[in-house]
Amino acid sequence: MWTRRTFLGAIGAGLTAQPASRPNVVLIMTDDMGYADLGCYGSKDISTPHIDGIARSGVRLTDCYSNGPVCTPTRCGLMTGRYQQRFGLEWALGPGVKGYGLEPHNTTIATLLKNAGYKTALFGKWHLGYEPEFGPNRHGFETFAGLLSGNVDHYSHKEINDEEDWYEDTKPVKVDGYSTELIRDRAVKFIDAQSEAAPFFLYLPFNAVHWPFQAPGRPGDVRTRPTWFDGTRKNDYKPMLEAVDGAVGAVLSALERKGFTRNTLVIFTNDNGGERLSDNRPFFHHKATLWEGGIRVAGIVKWPSVVPAGKTSKQAAMSMDFTATIAEACGVSTEGFDGASLLSVLKGEKPEFPRTFFWRINRAERVQRACRKGNWKWIAGGEFEQLHDLSKDVGERVNVSWKYPEVTRELSKLYSEWETMLKKNPPPRVIA
Repeated sequence: MWTRRTFLGAIGAGLTAQPASRPNVVLIMTDDMGYADLGCYGSKDISTPHIDGIARSGVRLTDCYSNGPVCTPTRCGLMTGRYQQRFGLEWALGPGVKGYGLEPHNTTIATLLKNAGYKTALFGKWHLGYEPEFGPNRHGFETFAGLLSGNVDHYSHKEINDEEDWYEDTKPVKVDGYSTELIRDRAVKFIDAQSEAAPFFLYLPFNAVHWPFQAPGRPGDVRTRPTWFDGTRKNDYKPMLEAVDGAVGAVLSALERKGFTRNTLVIFTNDNGGERLSDNRPFFHHKATLWEGGIRVAGIVKWPSVVPAGKTSKQAAMSMDFTATIAEACGVSTEGFDGASLLSVLKGEKPEFPRTFFWRINRAERVQRACRKGNWKWIAGGEFEQLHDLSKDVGERVNVSWKYPEVTRELSKLYSEWETMLKKNPPPRVIA
């Protein structure tokens, strides 16, 4: 039997050599949060002391990106450690979409950890398929409570199309309460039930601060289609995010109470750039674009027994890199991942290393392609092609493609090679 302090070698699917004491993992993701909405990323109007505390106790990444500019693709990349285009999940699954999702034969980080003896749980937003065959319980999560879609009233737990969306494992259930608080309570209950006998993987994808913009403590504020997008930053968005911070604080307190803090890897990130009430400064644009404002996100890692405290890193990272980092930390295989483990950089053992990232949007309303290599960012769409030096122009206001044509050609070529690679390995189904 695996225990926290014994080593019996690698057995089972996806295992490699195991460390003597494998960490617990708590992976936290917010929804549509702006880059500058946390105190540790510069917010002046929203109080986030608990999330800021993770940064003080660990490493804060300044150049962290989401796999995609909207919900579903990033969650796919985070769960699989691979580009979401490999699975045909390039855009957010709309309300009520049936027959599509993350196919059950695909391996997720939860599957790998479950096979390695981890207890696994997900409380929050899935958004990788509605039917049970695409759901969390078919992808390595022993326990699930939350929503399957991406656009749900935080009190009534109904989608914008008026369909009920709150589940306990594969069964729809009626629940009362504010979604952030329900997620918080289930997470704390799960941690309190754990012991030293086996490590655990807890995934907490909050559906805040995604619209509808509903503050806690207002159960009568149930939305319908005409009021779905109403709200202000001060009265709705701010208390929503502060409620998430409070929930994070409760989770951290539970870890401390159980004596798990020292050997728990905590990762905090966001699924894409912020929306209309978010603060994406100093970047341009927002969610659903490939400008920095649509894909640059918070990324914070804390592991007190391993990662030094109070560090800031400019290591370029993407959602799927967190997957590889978790896998390495827990001693499971990273074979086939597109993501790269950041563990040696986070530990201070190795210097920051170069990464090259790719994104694309193929929509009737927007077509964009983008590549980042080093400090260079190439972005093109329709009739425009631009190059930006992010070391000098994070706001992407100065197009220097005319000045550095060889760099423009290089990044364009790299992007084309990436697309060629994807065409050689097409997914069984593509979700537009």
